[in-house]
Amino acid sequence: MNSYTSASTKPLYRGTQIVWYILGVIEILLAFRLVLKLMGANPSAVFSGFIYNVSYIFVSPFLSVFRVTQVSGSVFEWTTLLAMFVYWVIAVGIINLFLMGKTVSTPEAAAKLEEQERN
Repeated sequence: MNSYTSASTKPLYRGTQIVWYILGVIEILLAFRLVLKLMGANPSAVFSGFIYNVSYIFVSPFLSVFRVTQVSGSVFEWTTLLAMFVYWVIAVGIINLFLMGKTVSTPEAAAKLEEQERN
């Protein structure tokens, strides 16, 4: 039985899909926030207000890390870029944890260990 047909492969695959999907939604919200702020979008407009309110929960832990760069109504939120990077790193870490639970055969494990020893 190889590692691609084990009983744990499908749940691991679904788990990684879910993590990538959640990350995609967060990244899209944050990208919209970044662009809207950069273009000086009116926060009282329905769409931009919605994006600002929904994305606030994701940027709030990072708000005091950097100062906001503002030029004639346009705002560049460095904290939004930081949040996007941090959430990406977290997602990659979670996926790597999932993949550590993947079933591997003895020959496959031996080959990976030999490869790690060479590097």
